[in-house]
Amino acid sequence: MTTVGLLYPGHSAEDDYPRLEMLFDSDIRLPLVHTDIGEDAHRVDALLEMGAAQRLADGVEELRMAGAESVVWACTSGSFVYGWDGAHEQARRLAMEAGLPASSTSFAFAHAVQALGARRVAVAATYPDDVAGYFAAFLKAAGIEVVSTRGSGIITAAEVGTWGRDEVLALAREGDHPDAQVLLLPDTALHTVAYLPELEEAVGKPVLTANQVTVWEGLRLVERHAWAPKLGTLFASRERA
Repeated sequence: MTTVGLLYPGHSAEDDYPRLEMLFDSDIRLPLVHTDIGEDAHRVDALLEMGAAQRLADGVEELRMAGAESVVWACTSGSFVYGWDGAHEQARRLAMEAGLPASSTSFAFAHAVQALGARRVAVAATYPDDVAGYFAAFLKAAGIEVVSTRGSGIITAAEVGTWGRDEVLALAREGDHPDAQVLLLPDTALHTVAYLPELEEAVGKPVLTANQVTVWEGLRLVERHAWAPKLGTLFASRERA
C-alpha cells in the first residue's frame, strides 16, 4: 500500500480525491486533512495567511497517524503566492514538521509539465487576473513558457467549488491557446477529476488540473508508479506514471 497525505484548505472540491483513489483501483490511499483557511479569498494577503506554516503544521500529526509516506499541501494559490523561493521554504518547513518528503500543488504543476516533456503552457484560472499572474510568474521561474493566462475573477474557493462540467469545459476552451503544448487549470477548489478525458478531448492536448497533479506529486515523492488512463495523459503512460 502507498499512502499520500493531503493537506487541503477548507471544503470545496475535496471529493475529487476519493474519486481519484477509486479510479486508481489499486492499493493507493489518499487520507486528507482539512486546514483552517482563515478568510476564503483569492487575494494575496489572505492567501499568504492561508499557507502560513502553523496552519499546515496543525494537520501533519493526523496524516502521520494515517500512515502517510509523503505529504502534499493541496493548494496552488496558497503556495505560488509566496514566489519560487518562498514556496520552496514552505515545502521545506512542511517536510521538517512531518518528517516526510513534502511538496505543494504549485511544484506539482511544474514537475508534471516537465514530465510531459513540454515547455509551453496556457493557464486557464478561476482566480482574479492578478492572482493568476502570480502563478504565471511561478511557472516562468521553473523554466516554463506561459503563452497565455486567463483569469476568471472569482474571489472565493466556495464559489469555485460550485462549478460543474459545463463551466469547467468552458474554462478550458476559453483559456487554451494554439501555441500551448499543455493546458493548466490551477485551482484545487475546482472539480475536474470526473472530466479529465473530456477536457483533453475538448482542447486536443494534455490537460493538467490541480487535484490530479497534487496526487501525482505525492506519488512521485515516494517513487510510486500509477497507471490510470481515465486520469488523463499524465497517468496514461506506464513509463511516466
